[in-house]
Amino acid sequence: MSLPVVSQHRKALWLGVGLVLISAALLLLGMSVGSTGFDSVLALPCDPLALQIVTQIRLPRTLGAWLSGALLGLAGAVAQGLFRNPLADPYLLGSASGASLGVALAMMLLGISPLATGWLVRIGLTGAAFVGAVLAVLLTLLLAKGVQHTLRLLLAGVIVGVVLGAITSLILLLTPEIMQAMQSFMLGSTGFVGWTACAIMAAVLAVMMIAAWMMSHALDGLALGESTAHSLGLPLPQMRAGLVAVLALATGTAVAQTGLIAFVGLAAPHLVRSVVKTTHGRLIALASLMGAVLLGAADILARWLIAPQELPVGVLTAVLGGGYLLWLMHRSTGRGRSP
Repeated sequence: MSLPVVSQHRKALWLGVGLVLISAALLLLGMSVGSTGFDSVLALPCDPLALQIVTQIRLPRTLGAWLSGALLGLAGAVAQGLFRNPLADPYLLGSASGASLGVALAMMLLGISPLATGWLVRIGLTGAAFVGAVLAVLLTLLLAKGVQHTLRLLLAGVIVGVVLGAITSLILLLTPEIMQAMQSFMLGSTGFVGWTACAIMAAVLAVMMIAAWMMSHALDGLALGESTAHSLGLPLPQMRAGLVAVLALATGTAVAQTGLIAFVGLAAPHLVRSVVKTTHGRLIALASLMGAVLLGAADILARWLIAPQELPVGVLTAVLGGGYLLWLMHRSTGRGRSP
């Protein structure tokens, strides 16, 4: 093994360790950020109310933000490898528009709102978002006539996203009373995440991480070109289908629990690649950790910046992620190459 390869392996290892340590610090900090500040943490041993605030509200919310970010980071790494495009994001196959349409239809037909706290209502909304996201991806696959042609799949995803987004806008126009409630979903929020949602996201993350890692050599082959991947004997149609399934399920689960959160899935793989050059197997794991750190930090900032009020976490990630990508584009252009 050559020295540069060993160096990249060490960089990847240290980056992973660093992200894990930052995640632990964010988890502890997330327990302390809220309308009552550190007082709830300090009063844990003797105050049942403080114990309930920390263990039933702050802790699952912080962990939920971490898990949702991890799912989006994983999906972003898979999308960029699958489409061989560093600007691909997890919502590329229409899952975001499908999830929005599912939630809008649920609220219009059943009268349920994201602001409601009943667990039956939350399962209804998250279920509608997940089903909408998965059906949108299936519609994209139907229009693209499978996964064999990457460009056709990409165009079909764009078309599905635009059409479903237009239908959602029409529903909001016809039922304006749900528009304010829809903002909670469309701007992204971790405020409704509980332990059940954390368990669902953790289980999906574990399964999708294993599946993506097992198919990561297909992404390595695709990075060298279609002909090279075929010459390596890789079963590309089956692996493409598996990777699309990973992308859809990871994205759908995250969107169903925390709404539409922008730029995390797009920026996380970029940040990892700016530090270390590695295979897709390691990239997927590191991008997942990076996405978890990004959304975990954004959630804490959203609670802290204008406390006791909160900023929508999706707005914060869009501003920070958009600023990062603008800086990346400016730096790349200055060096005479595309981002």
